[in-house]
Amino acid sequence: MSSRFVNSLRTRGEAITLGSPAGKPMRLRAQVLEAWDAIRIEADPSATVRSLKELALRELYPGENLSADFVVKLNGFEVLDEGAPLSATEARDGSTFLITDRRRRPVD
Repeated sequence: MSSRFVNSLRTRGEAITLGSPAGKPMRLRAQVLEAWDAIRIEADPSATVRSLKELALRELYPGENLSADFVVKLNGFEVLDEGAPLSATEARDGSTFLITDRRRRPVD
């Protein structure tokens, strides 16, 4: 299965560039659980996990959200160091970063 196919599942619009376009970008998905939506991202491997989270929140969950209220998960585990570059995580082309509220809330 190609990363291009995986990245196109339930995403809106074209891929958004994160960081400088130097070198080969990582093709990723970012999904905000509470928004029930995802975006495609072509990221510079040196971009941080925090910058990916902030981009996804800005695009998918606009408003007065504090990014500190959200956690980032990759492969089911929380990414504890959001200041780390994407290349230092287990992410590879086609990976999905899940961004969700730190505290569970009841569904309205």
